[in-house]
Amino acid sequence: MISHSRRHCVVELQALPARIGQVRRIISAQLRHWQLDPLIDRAALGVTELLSNVHRHAQPDKACTVEIELRLGRLTVSVHDSDPRLPVRRTADDLETCGRGLALVEAVSEAWGARERPDGPGKVVWFSMRAAPAPAAPARTVSIGVKKTVRKAARPVLAAVDARAVATGVPASLTLGARPG
Repeated sequence: MISHSRRHCVVELQALPARIGQVRRIISAQLRHWQLDPLIDRAALGVTELLSNVHRHAQPDKACTVEIELRLGRLTVSVHDSDPRLPVRRTADDLETCGRGLALVEAVSEAWGARERPDGPGKVVWFSMRAAPAPAAPARTVSIGVKKTVRKAARPVLAAVDARAVATGVPASLTLGARPG
């Protein structure tokens, strides 16, 4: 179930791998609606880690609620579940394949924490970050012929291209379509 208002969105789900991807898409769409595009990647990564923890650790069931709220210039993402055990951030060894989730949440947010649920058994794990709207794309001049000039908004593609370059190891200049050498 999804419910939302002007500055608040709540999604109830079972923390199963297929549902985690759906929640990432819901959060991305909500942040675009709020014009908070620069926060999408960080918020999606943070909620993925929190939901993965529910999937992996929560007992007795995987039912949870994801809440995103925009208040007083801050975005807060919370995951509520029925397991009363509070998470503990730890340092994973280099070869361990798990144990880095809360460190990632800490890295992508400005603050995070966990508390017991006031309304019954379970806990709330949350993170927050300053919410700044996406900057307007600067206009650029494009010549189309000898006498005509068009003012066109520049498309902010560098962040996505740079992320792809980092992920693939290909230099950003090559991913922009530039010819080498």
